[in-house]
Amino acid sequence: MKKLILLLLFIPLVSCLQPAEEYFNSGYDKAEAYDDYGAISDYTKAIELDPNYAKAYTNRGASKQKAKDYNGAISDFNKAIELDPNDAKTYYNRAISKYYTNDLKGACEDARKSGSLGNPFLKMIEAACN
Repeated sequence: MKKLILLLLFIPLVSCLQPAEEYFNSGYDKAEAYDDYGAISDYTKAIELDPNYAKAYTNRGASKQKAKDYNGAISDFNKAIELDPNDAKTYYNRAISKYYTNDLKGACEDARKSGSLGNPFLKMIEAACN
């Protein structure tokens, strides 16, 4: 009986020690399967385990964006940029969310920043921002 109790106590401990990257990968798989809310949940767990996981914020923001939670997405992209200010993808995604919240000036600024960091779609964005 004592072994069973110890085993039952050990199982939750092991799941708590699951690395943030495993939750990130699971979130990625769910996002690829169009399970945006499942992806958001897994990215949130990854962030809880590693609050400095910039890519988890970027990907959670992208899933929120797909779910049309543009303000939530912007918040995640802001944090990702704070942690990794040189990620063109994050600026590009934040530009899209800003566009959908009618912050056209901010969207263009982020799009240009994304382009300056190597985003190959800059020419398309420049036309929309002029």
